[in-house]
Amino acid sequence: MSPRRGVAPLRRAEIVRATIRCLARDGYSGLTMKKVARETGLSQGILHYYFADKRAILVAALESVTADLDRRVAAAQARGPRDARARLRALVEACLRLAVEERAFWIVFVEFWGEMMHDRRLREINAALYDRMRRMIGAVVAQGVRAGRFRRTDVLRAAAVILGLVDGVSLQLTFDPAAFGVAEASRFCGEAVTRYLAKEIA
Repeated sequence: MSPRRGVAPLRRAEIVRATIRCLARDGYSGLTMKKVARETGLSQGILHYYFADKRAILVAALESVTADLDRRVAAAQARGPRDARARLRALVEACLRLAVEERAFWIVFVEFWGEMMHDRRLREINAALYDRMRRMIGAVVAQGVRAGRFRRTDVLRAAAVILGLVDGVSLQLTFDPAAFGVAEASRFCGEAVTRYLAKEIA
């Protein structure tokens, strides 16, 4: 029997949250449908109604943490000035804060990347995600170029550089939160991005 209308989205979200906790605790290699069922208090049969296997749950976990990051970035950008430089700094800080405040979320990314190396479909999902993120960041860079705040550049290439910086520092915060604080990391990442995009002085 299928779940009642309205229950399904809530139950699916509950399963995904449990999966994120399991991934943070045991990694993908230790993830089983039985463990997720135990974490949620649901039967394995219910889990299989929503997800065919643990790979499907991994993809759903990635989608969930990505959506959460999108919301955090949008909220951070909405709180501050609308110029491109401020929007990029807000994006950088939101990503770095996620690594500290929701460490399990970044572990999902790491576990997904590990599995992606051995699965073409997962690589395609990751490629689509990164293409979307480069375009989102590139749109902000283009805004700065049009406003005369940034130098003329290939905006998607610039977005790839910025994304690489954010990923690298976020991973360091995930692996070793004591290495430096979010405020410090946000400051030097923001300064690095500003220098990288600064207009050349004739």
